[in-house]
Amino acid sequence: MPTPKAKPTAAEDAAALISAKIAALPDWRGAALARLRALVLQALPDAVEEWKWSTPVWSALGGIVCTGEVYKKAVKLTFPKGASLPDPSGLFNSSLEGNVRRAIDVTEGAPINEAALKALFLAAAAANGAASPKKPKARP
Repeated sequence: MPTPKAKPTAAEDAAALISAKIAALPDWRGAALARLRALVLQALPDAVEEWKWSTPVWSALGGIVCTGEVYKKAVKLTFPKGASLPDPSGLFNSSLEGNVRRAIDVTEGAPINEAALKALFLAAAAANGAASPKKPKARP
């Protein structure tokens, strides 16, 4: 008699959705998203994969590290706190006008500076960990 399978966790569901999205992109964008996903998980082995806004999201230390949106001509990694992150290699090439977020558009055939990107993932996670905890509201 077969045993029932345990219900997948939210993280397993998210990982499956991300894998399905990659598989559904038979062109260069699927390969690029898979490579970027692997780099996030290499840099941050404890990162949590999430599925929000129909988009892959990687979080660590209590906050979003980056999202991985797919467009016709680019795979975009958006860093919600990107404007405050060091970027000595100049990876950020999109959403530069904002005061908070920054993004990297990866286009077909463009080289990826893996070491610099991993350092950026680590810096984004560290920024999440450095965020000051919210103070509880004083009760009268």
